[in-house]
Amino acid sequence: MRLVDRLSKNAPGAALPETPAGSLIGGAPQRKRDEVAEGLRRLKLRVHNRLMETLDVSKLDALEPAMVSAKVTAAINETLDQDGRLFTDLDRARFVSEIKNELLGLGPLEPLLHDDDITDILVNGHNQVYVEKFGKLHATDVTFQDDQHLMLIIDRIVSQVGRRVDEASPMVDARLRDGSRINAIIPPLALDGPALSIRRFGKRRYDIAALVEKGSLTAEIVDFLRALVRARLNIIVCGGTGSGKTTMLNCLSAFVPEDERIVTIEDSAELSLQQPHVVRLETRPQNLEGKGEVTQRDLVKNCLRMRPDRIIVGEVRGAEVYDMLQAMSTGHDGSIATIHANSPRESIGRLEMMMLLGGFSIPQRAMRQQIASAVNIVVHVSRLSDGTRKLLKISEVSGMEGETIMMQDLFEFVRTGTGPDGRILGEFRSTGIRSSYAQQIEIAGFKLDPTPRAMRAGGR
Repeated sequence: MRLVDRLSKNAPGAALPETPAGSLIGGAPQRKRDEVAEGLRRLKLRVHNRLMETLDVSKLDALEPAMVSAKVTAAINETLDQDGRLFTDLDRARFVSEIKNELLGLGPLEPLLHDDDITDILVNGHNQVYVEKFGKLHATDVTFQDDQHLMLIIDRIVSQVGRRVDEASPMVDARLRDGSRINAIIPPLALDGPALSIRRFGKRRYDIAALVEKGSLTAEIVDFLRALVRARLNIIVCGGTGSGKTTMLNCLSAFVPEDERIVTIEDSAELSLQQPHVVRLETRPQNLEGKGEVTQRDLVKNCLRMRPDRIIVGEVRGAEVYDMLQAMSTGHDGSIATIHANSPRESIGRLEMMMLLGGFSIPQRAMRQQIASAVNIVVHVSRLSDGTRKLLKISEVSGMEGETIMMQDLFEFVRTGTGPDGRILGEFRSTGIRSSYAQQIEIAGFKLDPTPRAMRAGGR
């Protein structure tokens, strides 16, 4: 959306939090407060109109964001000086920030987007916003003026990526410039007003050392994972929503040698690989005419013609599973992908189910043989009830016995109790089972210990 459209759309008003009747502000009764609030609304409208008159908005879209912000800030301050209203420095700064957020950002949500500890922003309506911090949900005092105000913010987000949301298309997925994923759903599907979910793509990147420090796994397990990647075993990372699958995938990808060509395929770009030879591919939704869609399956098939050493799929969720498994078992070993599943065994079942739903007419036994030959290792991560994220299991696919895909656990997290602060206590253990890929793993530099033992991690 062009800036001129944003200015004209947002001119009618700005969000001011409601206060229950009878509350006092500096001893003033509610009626006095309403008069003050109405005065601020009128002032904001004058500032909007003044900006339209003084700024050449047709040229602002071509400027750098920092320069646009500076120009808008100067214009707002000039308008306030001419108005003559007395502000403290703090109130003026807050007033200017609110107007800039309305014009250039996401309005009341803008401060939340600058908090790196927030991983999810959940808007359940214009007057109810929750955030997730450190694995726990918290209510906020952030509100929108009304449903129309929330719809303006949703329209601004989706218009930036060439999408639309209206009664004909009441659900939409998009992402912000920083990669954060957006889902919006509006009436008539959302009964209580528009709802918006933002999965943050924060600036903070957890490397494998940080996960060890937080107690998500141990240094010995890190060495084992490094050997699995160096041994070019095909790895699936499974877990529920918000369990840390993408973080683990990023950490595993860091073990890929720098002289290999990596092709990543994602629905929403989230991976942050540090190797020099990386080609990043991202799906494309259909346009307003319902054409031009590029799916993950299209990208997987295309990447096979790009001479990849490793294929990394951000999340397997549909028909691309068939082409990915074909690639894993026909020369593109060392590939990594994530999948939504609550256990290693369930992840295998999910792969099978996606092949069935993809419409592939393959006998069940042949389908399972395909999975067993393609997938070597399953890494299970989870967000526990105390909000911490941990690696729960490393399992391997050891082949087939009759109609059943055989699996065995190599490492696991064993819960031992709950601390006085509600924090889950436990330890990581090697099961002592000798891996079917022991020779490959030991060649890659990890010496397997045949005896089961416990391993402690920091940050518990």
